[in-house]
Amino acid sequence: MTLSRWFSPLLLAAALFADDANYNLHLWEPGKVPASVGDGPLDAPFLTVFQPPPNKRNGSAVIIAPGGSNIMLMYGVEGIEIAERFNDWGTTAFVLTYRLSPRYDDQARILDGNRAIRLVRSRAAEFKLDPQRIVFAGFSAGSTMARLVAAASGPGDPKAADPVDRYDSKPNHLVMVYGPGKAMPNEDLKNFPPTFLLAAAHDRGAANGSAQLFLDMNKAGAVVELHLYQKGRHGFGAATTSPEYGPWMDSLRHFLKQGGFFGGSAK
Repeated sequence: MTLSRWFSPLLLAAALFADDANYNLHLWEPGKVPASVGDGPLDAPFLTVFQPPPNKRNGSAVIIAPGGSNIMLMYGVEGIEIAERFNDWGTTAFVLTYRLSPRYDDQARILDGNRAIRLVRSRAAEFKLDPQRIVFAGFSAGSTMARLVAAASGPGDPKAADPVDRYDSKPNHLVMVYGPGKAMPNEDLKNFPPTFLLAAAHDRGAANGSAQLFLDMNKAGAVVELHLYQKGRHGFGAATTSPEYGPWMDSLRHFLKQGGFFGGSAK
């Protein structure tokens, strides 16, 4: 399927429903979305499923949060292309359509991100996934979301009326691409999951912020890896054929492999 660099949630839903290989999972049932200000399509966050061929699946999963300044989502280079690369590695991918500004703020997006992790974990048996091998990968605004989601994550409530809320929302790995994110009050970097940071040096805000986050996480004792490319820009996405930063996803694969992300079959 070929899609443009960015899509609205409505256009993405229409395009994907036309393709039997992909389908959407709503994060909450209609009428049960927390902090909702309406009941239209833009008020209903969802995941779009991208699965590898059955003979390649290794039980790993990734939730991908595209960027777009929180006013749109870059589904092409920061969503679908990333999902397809993970599929090549045998990983089941879920592209997250989260709630956007000005209608919603970071607090709603934190709810969306944590719920996405819980939902994937709750359906691990259905997708033949290991619930302890889930990556949350964010790009630009999605990278900011990734940091906020990781900081706000925690164990589920075993007494929750909604079965999904009984699951842990902490990702097992975190990927933050061209964006250091925003710190939350009392953020505990030591307990962040193993984190991969990436930016281009000429994208100075993202590069310098990612370098500082690396220093802070490393000092705190967290597992963190940093890649800053000497040339380039913001928004390069998968960059498969780029002469500046084409190898970055191979570096990500190596990082994840070191953490056991691809190994073993799902239990």
